[in-house]
Amino acid sequence: MPLTDTIQATINDLSSQGIHSILTQFCDLHGVAKGKLVPLDDLKEWVENGAGFAGPSIWGTGLGRFGARSEYYGRVQLETLRALPWLPGVAHAVCDGYAGGEPLATCSRQLLQHQLGRLKARGWTLWVGIEPEFFLLRQDQNGHWQGADAQDGLDKPSYDLKAIHRNHAFLDDMRQTLTQLGFRLQQMDHEDARGQYEINYRFHSALDAADHFMLFKMAAHVVAQKHGCVFSCMPKPFAAMPGSGLHFHMSITDAQGRAVFQDNCDALQLSPTAYSFVAGLLQHADALSALCAPTVNSYKRLACSDSASGTTWSPVWKAYGDNNRTCLVRSVAGRIEWRLPDPSCNVYAAIAATLAAGLDGIDSGMTAPEPCAEDLYERFASGQTMPARLPRDLGAALDALAADSVLMEAVGPDFCQQFLVIKRQEWSSFSQSVSDWELKRYADLY
Repeated sequence: MPLTDTIQATINDLSSQGIHSILTQFCDLHGVAKGKLVPLDDLKEWVENGAGFAGPSIWGTGLGRFGARSEYYGRVQLETLRALPWLPGVAHAVCDGYAGGEPLATCSRQLLQHQLGRLKARGWTLWVGIEPEFFLLRQDQNGHWQGADAQDGLDKPSYDLKAIHRNHAFLDDMRQTLTQLGFRLQQMDHEDARGQYEINYRFHSALDAADHFMLFKMAAHVVAQKHGCVFSCMPKPFAAMPGSGLHFHMSITDAQGRAVFQDNCDALQLSPTAYSFVAGLLQHADALSALCAPTVNSYKRLACSDSASGTTWSPVWKAYGDNNRTCLVRSVAGRIEWRLPDPSCNVYAAIAATLAAGLDGIDSGMTAPEPCAEDLYERFASGQTMPARLPRDLGAALDALAADSVLMEAVGPDFCQQFLVIKRQEWSSFSQSVSDWELKRYADLY
């Protein structure tokens, strides 16, 4: 069917559902959803040319304040249109970024599509299952952040059914909302910190997985607000509790649908290609930290810290192992779980960079080290020699990214340069701030 006919059929279908407007949504460099409402009747304009935005008003575009390339155009992707349960009469649409009629090099969704194009040339498809962990928070009268459920006080609260019962209204609202949006839910549970939850849904092809996570976050913000709390992707809001990860379960199939990473004759059920992919992740792990754990707070999660629950799931050391949650990479039945990302990341950029690193491992014929078959935290506590660890703070991670010319070039130098400028400003701002911890420790000490 010609594109014009497809667009008109889409207008007719959505109009019959009572849809009159489209929420054209893209994300900025930080991975935060942005957009505007536009009329459904002009869908052809939004698909072919895009909804217009002032480029410099968006974090990380690198666009100027005048000229043909000062305008950011978000082109609607027809296959992503769907009605929004919380905005009657409005359909949501994911947009790709363009400027001057060309794909925008600083658009993170375009970055991911470029990496997927490299896979497509091999006849391969990347599948990603994303596991969102998050906190439900609220502010008290003094503006202090705390868990939204005042009775959620167990030291080891994983799978706490009493908290599930108390917060069932939120969870069931999420179930209904996500189901209406087409998510295939798999489980909901209370995680290992107070006020922390995880909602899992079925895996998708990589681009769909990133789009779904952005939609998940939008839905969660709306539902949480409805229930008087805040949905938080802050990696570690409480010092004495575990933080939130955003684990990527990754697998690749070839043109015949065969699992590229799987070899049932191997002890870890991994193929030689999978081992090279893992080697690429470990080789570029320091630089990947900047894109997968992109905030100052991310490195409070990526630390060998004690936890009230007695357990921490932080992937501090550059190692991999069979079903080993103390490693950076965990192998599970012929697929790879990449445990570095947290929910503050730009999910498009994080997947794109992870794929670029893995492909470098494959193309360069990298060899993975021996798998880790022990609890790395117990090994650390016993004082033994450890595998190399990830950067300890955002500043070190940014330096690692800047020094990794191979990954920078593969991911996209324009995006990475914008990312480094903005994130170095963030690191500088934090480094110049004075915390309550410093005042308590030093104000009257000397």
